[in-house]
Amino acid sequence: MNSLNTKNLSNNIQNTKLVSSKRRLSLKWKWSAGTSLIVFVMLSIFSFLIYNRFSDVLIHQERVHISETMGTISDKLSDFSRPLVGYKVDDVLTPKTNDNNKIKTKSNDSNVSSAYSNSVFASLAKNNNIISVFDKDNNPVFYSSYVPKSYSTIGKVNKENIFMDKFDNNNSLIGETPIFSKVNGRRIGTIRVVNKLGDYHYYTKKLLFILLFILVLGVFMSALLSYLLAAYMLRPISVISKTINRINDSPENEVRVPKMHSNDELTDLASLFNDMLDTMQRYIEQQQQFVEDVSHELRTPVAVIQGHLNMLSRWGKDDPQILKESIDASVSEINRMKSLVQEMLDLSRAEQVEINYNDKITDAQDLVFQEYNDFKMIHPDFMFTLDNDIKKETFVQIYRNHLEQVLIILLDNAVKYSTKRKEVHISISRSTKNVDIAIQDFGEGISPKNMHKVFNRFYRVDKARSRNQGGNGLGLSIAKRLIEAYNGHLSVESSVGHGSIFRITLPILSNEDREKIQNKKGL
Repeated sequence: MNSLNTKNLSNNIQNTKLVSSKRRLSLKWKWSAGTSLIVFVMLSIFSFLIYNRFSDVLIHQERVHISETMGTISDKLSDFSRPLVGYKVDDVLTPKTNDNNKIKTKSNDSNVSSAYSNSVFASLAKNNNIISVFDKDNNPVFYSSYVPKSYSTIGKVNKENIFMDKFDNNNSLIGETPIFSKVNGRRIGTIRVVNKLGDYHYYTKKLLFILLFILVLGVFMSALLSYLLAAYMLRPISVISKTINRINDSPENEVRVPKMHSNDELTDLASLFNDMLDTMQRYIEQQQQFVEDVSHELRTPVAVIQGHLNMLSRWGKDDPQILKESIDASVSEINRMKSLVQEMLDLSRAEQVEINYNDKITDAQDLVFQEYNDFKMIHPDFMFTLDNDIKKETFVQIYRNHLEQVLIILLDNAVKYSTKRKEVHISISRSTKNVDIAIQDFGEGISPKNMHKVFNRFYRVDKARSRNQGGNGLGLSIAKRLIEAYNGHLSVESSVGHGSIFRITLPILSNEDREKIQNKKGL
């Protein structure tokens, strides 16, 4: 069995090392990556909204500009009463030079003129705009840039219309509007403005570059700052980790996490971790103490039994009287060992009460009455007196069996150590916050020099008498640890030759706390 356990332990250690040796991602990097991802998503959404809004504004401005351009040209050409002709449009839209000559370039069509930078369109149109004027038969009579493409549907335009379409394989904004004569109201031509959106694409690309730069910079800065912040915030965990490693190297090491001043959840974690270490250390010490006490106390009865068995094996087994005495003595020592082991287990459990019995409630007054009646029945030769100053239920947070065990220990000691005056007084009273239970005997009492030893393990005031009565010196130690485990106090007052008073003080459970505990148990 031992070899199997050792093998399992070895396998567990190897598995632990294997898991710990796997490549892991530090919490700082996880925090940094998570923050960067969140910032990336937020900045992406923000950039998308900004880009779309800016794009809409630019498109709107281009639409307005096209509309104003077409309106200005239409206003200039609407003074004609007859269909538009190239040279007449050119006279209106093309300014004259100082020598009174017109700037114009003839194309294949003698009725078509071209206007360049000195035309009216220099102030109305942008460089990326192409402005064309058509007569009523859809023939081009004027253009700012030569457009060989014919427009057979241009005559169907009945009102101003601005739309997005392809021009030279690029998305362009196109505006069309008819020209009506102010003289007779007839349609005399059509205006078409093609905006290649050069400024739009220039500014949107520039904005896109700026937004991408902000996005990259934001993600980088957020990753860097979150990593530094994580490293700063996780320093307490690093300290706790180092403390754990030092304890793993030496389990008996009393090192603790240094006191932290950040006053946050990690400070609370460090405090809880130190409390846990203190509790573990206490349990380890209790276990060691338990083993030492048991080995020390069992040495004598084991030696007695061994002596009797050796004597019987050599020559005593043939003598009926010696055989009977040896068996009786061995049985007595075995019973004492059973009692000792049980009391040691009780003591060990008493020191771990807060783990298993922290939600138990007991009516102290009711239990005192019970023990008072039980001891009156068990010891009819004693006079038991009960003084009760409590007129209502008094609940305390303690396991009923534990408080009963303490009362039995104290009452049993009061009976054991009574001398001629066989009388025991029991009293119970309460204050605002506590309930007090006192047990008084009139026996031999305890000297002042031994008063501080009364609650020590295996201590007996009168060892010979205690041994004859079956005492192991653990009762008062068990009682004290049980009471203190429930935030109570057990004290003693004594006078040699006049007896002793043992006083139990326990905090009274308020109605609110009692309801909380009951609700917790109900869950």
